[in-house]
Amino acid sequence: MHKTYVFISLFFFISIFIPFFISAEDENNDNIAKIDEKVKEWTLKDVEEKTQSLEKLAKDKKAVVLIFLATECPPMDDYVDRIVKLFKDYKEKDVQFIGIHSNKHEKIEDIKKYRAKHKLEFPILKDTENVIADYFQARRTPEVFVIDSDLKLRYKGAIDDNRKTPKKHYLTNILNLLLEGKVIPDKQKKTRAIGCTIKRVRKADLDRTP
Repeated sequence: MHKTYVFISLFFFISIFIPFFISAEDENNDNIAKIDEKVKEWTLKDVEEKTQSLEKLAKDKKAVVLIFLATECPPMDDYVDRIVKLFKDYKEKDVQFIGIHSNKHEKIEDIKKYRAKHKLEFPILKDTENVIADYFQARRTPEVFVIDSDLKLRYKGAIDDNRKTPKKHYLTNILNLLLEGKVIPDKQKKTRAIGCTIKRVRKADLDRTP
């Protein structure tokens, strides 16, 4: 009985307090993008081996949508048509979509094939060492991050609330609020992403500042 009580108490401590400590550590980490703060400038190569920068891609745009993608992920396949539609809906509204592949096993040729198959017309970048995924704390595919015209991070999380039949369209709502110049309520700035986990390269001792 005593051992059971100790186990339950330990489990309670881990589930309640450890996430709090991790969250506090993240808030004090200058190398992690934070909601409502300006993001750092960074560069990545696209699938054509051309270096692209956030500053260049965001120039004269009212918002930037970063979407972490995957070539082999059932939830990603469910969302890809929705992503294409979102891109087309907001293309003429000066919203820049950027796709980022951070899975360590994905090859450039596979990314090119996936892009061609689904007719993804926005820039597609390869995050070879997870530098950008780590900076934004991206965990899943698809997962989106919305940056405003001042390069401040305004939203992170899911595209919507269901991979099959969504009822709440988080990304659409955030973009509309930004384009209309309205304030985004705090409770809408973060949601839990739906999808496959990003398979990272393990290089804990590497300095990976964007």
